[in-house]
Amino acid sequence: MSPINDAGGPRPSWAPPILRGDRLDAGLRTLELEVRRRLDGLLQGNHLGLVPGPGSEPGEARPYQPGDDVRRMDWAVTARTTTPHIRESIADRELETWVVADLSASLDFGTALCEKRDLVVCAVAAVAHLTGGGGNRLGALLSNGADTVRLPPRGGLAYARNVVRKVAELPRAAEGTRGDLTELIEQLRRPPRRRGLAVVISDFLGDTTWERPLRALSARHDLVAIEVLDPRDVDLPEVGTVVLADPETGRQREVTANALLRREFAAAAQAHRAKVARAVRQAGAGHLVLRTDSDWIADIVRFAVARKRGWSGAAS
Repeated sequence: MSPINDAGGPRPSWAPPILRGDRLDAGLRTLELEVRRRLDGLLQGNHLGLVPGPGSEPGEARPYQPGDDVRRMDWAVTARTTTPHIRESIADRELETWVVADLSASLDFGTALCEKRDLVVCAVAAVAHLTGGGGNRLGALLSNGADTVRLPPRGGLAYARNVVRKVAELPRAAEGTRGDLTELIEQLRRPPRRRGLAVVISDFLGDTTWERPLRALSARHDLVAIEVLDPRDVDLPEVGTVVLADPETGRQREVTANALLRREFAAAAQAHRAKVARAVRQAGAGHLVLRTDSDWIADIVRFAVARKRGWSGAAS
C-alpha cells in the first residue's frame, strides 16, 4: 500500500523520505542529513543516547545523592568515610552493535506517511548515528523471510552508510512468504558474540515465540527492541465491506467493518501490544515504539533521554 497523508495536506517536515525506486539515493542522503541535524540538536548534552551507560571499568567514588541506584553503592568508601558513597563507572568506549532488522512482508505496509519498512531503515540510520565513532563497530542481520543477509561488524562512516543502504535495498519477499523473527534472533545469539548492544527492529506481529531467545540475547547484551507500527495495526476504520489480507500467508477474508468488529479488532490489537510490551520488559530490554503517523526522531530522542536518566538512577 502506498504511503499517503491521511489528513490530505502536505507532508510534515518530520515525515521519512521516500526510500524506493529512482528516489532511493536522494532519500538516503536526506535521511542522513535529517538524522544528523535533528539528533545532534535535540540530544545535545545527552551524548550517544543508545550506548550502555554503566561500563565495566570502575571510576571515581562520589557522595550518594537521592535518586542514585543503590546497587552502585561503594561500601568500602562508605564505611571509611561514614558517608554513603556510590562508585561511578567508565563507559566502554569501543562498542559492538548488532542490528536485527525484520523486513518480512508484514512490514511492506503503510497507510500514513510511509510504509513500516521505511521506518525500519530510519531506525537503522538513527542507531548507526547514535553508536558511531570512537572505534565502535556496527553489524546487521537482515531478513525478508525468504533471504537473510549478514553484514559483519565494522567501523567507519562509509560502512555505516553501506549498512543503511543494504537495509533499504533488501528486496521484498513474494506474497505468502512468512518471516521468522525467532530464527533471526537465534542467528545473532549463536554463536555467542562479544558483549555489546543488540537492537531488534520488527512489528512483532503474530506469535511471540521470539520471547525466549530475546531473553537469552538480553542475558549477554544490552538490548533495545524497536516496535514499528501503522495506525491500521491497532485500529480498523469505518470503511464498510473490505477485504483483509495477510501478506505473510496470502490468506484473504472479506469482512464488514461494523462497530462490533471494530471494537473486537481494537481490543485484540491492544491485547497483543500489551503482550509484546510485557515480553520485552521481562527480557530486560528497552522498548521503543515508532509509528508511521508520528515524528519518529522525536520518539527516539525521548527514548534515548529516558534511558540515560535510567542509567544515572534519576527519577523519570
